[in-house]
Amino acid sequence: MITMKDIITDQDPRIRDISKEVALPLSDEDRNKLMEMMEYLKNSQDEELSEKYHLRPGVGLAAIQLGIPKRMLTIYIPEYDDEGNITHKEEWALVNPKLVAYTQKEAYIKAGEGCLSVPEDLQGYVPRHAKVVVEAYDAITDKQVKITARGFFSICLQHEMDHLDGILYYDHFNKENPLAPIPNAMVIE
Repeated sequence: MITMKDIITDQDPRIRDISKEVALPLSDEDRNKLMEMMEYLKNSQDEELSEKYHLRPGVGLAAIQLGIPKRMLTIYIPEYDDEGNITHKEEWALVNPKLVAYTQKEAYIKAGEGCLSVPEDLQGYVPRHAKVVVEAYDAITDKQVKITARGFFSICLQHEMDHLDGILYYDHFNKENPLAPIPNAMVIE
């Protein structure tokens, strides 16, 4: 089971490595690693397990955050109804994701982005595309997929894909004023 001790921080130079393409068909080792990464995300969002194992909650995890320079990432974003039942979820274990289209319209998270590899709470807005189209191999369905993502999901995908190129969210901050509102951008509450 992956815990916080397995996740490298931004103080580790490997976090800046450019990840390599992954050979398909997927090896058992790579598939197992992706499933472990997904398990981390689900456990981290479970209050009891998160507390028991001291997990920081996350909605995405890239392999490089475990020190593995492979173009693999997982996303787990559940949506709940008033009774706490999952009504919809974005659950992906992506290999070799590529951004194939995006809107010019920008979006950012009002509370700012966070990252499991960044222990400090760095404040600033990160301009992202409000909508993206990503092609990848999905290890959950064992298929090539084309994902259209909007809003928060779009931001999460871009954040994780940045990791594959050694980019951290705070690299996108406005250097003069990190909390300057981004003109005409969609603000995600």
